[in-house]
Amino acid sequence: MLILGIESASLTASAALLLDDTVIAEYTTNFKKTHSQTILPMVDEILRMTGKEMREVSAIAVSEGPGSFTGLRIGASLAKGLAFPDSLPIIPVPTPDAIAYGAFGQNSVLCPLMDARRSEVYSGLYSFEGENFIIHEPAVARPITDQVRAAEALAEKLGKPVMYLGDGLPVFADEIRKIASVPYLFAPAHLRCQHAGAVASLGARLYLSGRKESCYTFEPVYLRKSQAEQEREKKGLD
Repeated sequence: MLILGIESASLTASAALLLDDTVIAEYTTNFKKTHSQTILPMVDEILRMTGKEMREVSAIAVSEGPGSFTGLRIGASLAKGLAFPDSLPIIPVPTPDAIAYGAFGQNSVLCPLMDARRSEVYSGLYSFEGENFIIHEPAVARPITDQVRAAEALAEKLGKPVMYLGDGLPVFADEIRKIASVPYLFAPAHLRCQHAGAVASLGARLYLSGRKESCYTFEPVYLRKSQAEQEREKKGLD
């Protein structure tokens, strides 16, 4: 089974190919360029470097959000466009789940952080028990202080430290240091950001469990309205 993974939910742009249980190619950037400039060339490059073609791909795993509205729309549009010609299934992968899954085997409560602006985060709470990936709290949008308290409560219950990760970590690291009341650690750089390899790998597990959609039904998950929509509502506009 060959799965194409796409990650564009926030600052990081990434594409990967998973062949059975091996990531055979991954292309990741986290440096200033927009996803509209990077994602499609990444997909083209990993296909070229591995000698694969889209007609060989079994399914497309895409980071479904929450995250950047623009980034999610770009990733979703690309996944739909690539899936359409051969009616490939799309595997929606919650973005915080994929971030946490990338830290496979860590003996910590995993708390991915994505900057949702206004001192809020997109996050979730996860842990591993052996090879079992446990979702204690699925994707949420809430203030960083509330998320830290939720992570700490779970950490005390499980007797584990909290590991904070995700490309929103630099934004909230100082706040966490000020309010933390249980043992915690910050993920190192190689575990911190989103990777399409994790999206593809978790996507493969979801696919085998029956989770899939078509290019006609798949839509990103935003969790909350865009800034523009919120401003329009404040002004009483339809």
